[in-house]
Amino acid sequence: MKIIPALFLAAMPAAADAAPLVLDPAYTSHAVLQRGREIPVGGTAEPGSMVSVVFDGESHTAKADSKGRWQVTLSGREAGGPYVMKVSSSGKEQQLEDIMVGDVWLCSGQSNMEFTLRYATNAAFEVPYSTHPNLRLLNVPRQSSTTPRQRFSSPAAWQRSAPESAADFSAACYIMGRELQAQQKIPIGLIAASWGGSPIEEWISRDALQTLPRYGKDFTLLDEYIRDPAGAYATWTRLFRQWLGADATAPAEAAWRTVPNLQPWEQWGDPALATFDGVGHYRARVKLTAAQARQSARIAIGTVDDMDVTRVNGKTVGSEQGWQKNRVYDVPEGVLKAGENSIEITVVDTGGGGGLWGEAARTLTLDDGTSLPLSGWRFAKGRTLRNGEAPPSFPWTGGSGRTTLFNGMIAPLHGYPLKGFAWYQGEANAHDAKGYAELMPLLIADWRKRFGASPFLMVQLANFGPLASAPSNDSWAQLRDVQRRVADADPQVGMASAVDIGQVADIHPTNKQDVGKRLALAARHIALGEDVEDRGPAPVSVTRTAKGIAVRFTHGPLKLVGGGSAIGFELCDAAGNCRFVNGELNGETILLPADPGAREVRYLWQASPIVNLYNAAELPATGFSMPIE
Repeated sequence: MKIIPALFLAAMPAAADAAPLVLDPAYTSHAVLQRGREIPVGGTAEPGSMVSVVFDGESHTAKADSKGRWQVTLSGREAGGPYVMKVSSSGKEQQLEDIMVGDVWLCSGQSNMEFTLRYATNAAFEVPYSTHPNLRLLNVPRQSSTTPRQRFSSPAAWQRSAPESAADFSAACYIMGRELQAQQKIPIGLIAASWGGSPIEEWISRDALQTLPRYGKDFTLLDEYIRDPAGAYATWTRLFRQWLGADATAPAEAAWRTVPNLQPWEQWGDPALATFDGVGHYRARVKLTAAQARQSARIAIGTVDDMDVTRVNGKTVGSEQGWQKNRVYDVPEGVLKAGENSIEITVVDTGGGGGLWGEAARTLTLDDGTSLPLSGWRFAKGRTLRNGEAPPSFPWTGGSGRTTLFNGMIAPLHGYPLKGFAWYQGEANAHDAKGYAELMPLLIADWRKRFGASPFLMVQLANFGPLASAPSNDSWAQLRDVQRRVADADPQVGMASAVDIGQVADIHPTNKQDVGKRLALAARHIALGEDVEDRGPAPVSVTRTAKGIAVRFTHGPLKLVGGGSAIGFELCDAAGNCRFVNGELNGETILLPADPGAREVRYLWQASPIVNLYNAAELPATGFSMPIE
């Protein structure tokens, strides 16, 4: 009998005529199988062939169907190992070594979950000392797809935790798993599947996401793309320009300024642009001779965050989406003119950085090969996007589309049995807290159904953005409040707050130590039933009393770091006018000043709030917005 290496087989495509015996991609040597659960083991083989699976003295057979799919179900086991799994069919055998049984967690989200251990705080210690034989890591390769995929995009296999495997693994996920393994003394398996900048819509299956009517147009466009990519791009271009309307060009009264550098406008040091999400206008000039002007050309404008409409002498030459895409557009003959030519770029930034950025050369290259730099860039600020407002986007683009990361990175796991989930995402949806309030429970229900696990842990957004000296209805605070309410509504959802451990000027804070440790606390409480405190002080009620406005908290006892008063509270009237107030600690209550005109209390309602209210477990209080009863 010929033995085929397990990793090689796991990486091969699923077509029945490509390989006689292939296991689903999460099944490789060194894997961790979920304890206490039946274990479905499947893959592909020759259609109609019999497949045998032997594991720890248990044997099963299955017949591959007409498409070559087969599956057997192993009985559940207690934590332990190592075991060997042998899978054979038609004279071929695959042997998986060093299989363990324990708890398996799926870690997912955007860049802060993707952020690797080698770049985290204390990496110089963590990486060299990351050898933990019973902690196993599986990195899911990046892959987007318009339809669900059977396999990963490239070879991937479980690895024992060691410097060479842990360094490029999710830091937050690794720290969580290391803490759990050290405490439980059983094998822990961690699956990391993340994509920087991705919105939550990317991680929800189509079956679930299309239950929300507002995504109907996205799926219509996605289906058009599957049939006719060029036609779908043309449709998107039309929809995007219709959405822009009059904002497609700068208004006559626009206030133009010199561009200080070709980096995101948030980095220009202008408070008016520090958190600006909306429409911006750029202009540049290039002079041509009469002979040069008679040629066609190509214009390169580098990377743009997020969408652009580019015009030359008032003629639109291209539109594109994607903050990492270099833009190069054709300029047809007859568009250029002798003398000064105007380059105009309208940019729509939907969140995070915005505008022209990066080091790529921005040039106009004529047909004769002459390359002329675009210079004299000027900028005018356009309108701000309203909360929840979003322009039409490519539903097929990985990292900013709809369901494509679920299809490419979650679907290939084939419902691999799990203990639970850890989720760190929200930055890409911070502009639409109302929409997130629907999407977060939808994703939780979708994944629970697929993987048969209930515990769901999420990281509440870290502090990021300018420090505030006056109240504002901050979008990051709104999204944090959604995360709080989702966790409060479901006893199987845990929340690890990062509101006190971020970095004001860096959306990717390096302190993943505390993030991972707080996730582990939530896992121990929710998934393992341990009597540990996993949440910071959370609001229960806001009431008027004879002494003032009382905010009662749970998850105490409360303590004020540094003593004195509790800061970060706001009282808001019926018109939405808010003012900062200090609070006094009174047992499990924070007492705010009496104010008969106040209708609402907000707490930590800034992008980067200052927190001094904690509990005995050293966990920060949760921000909120609540009416006064």
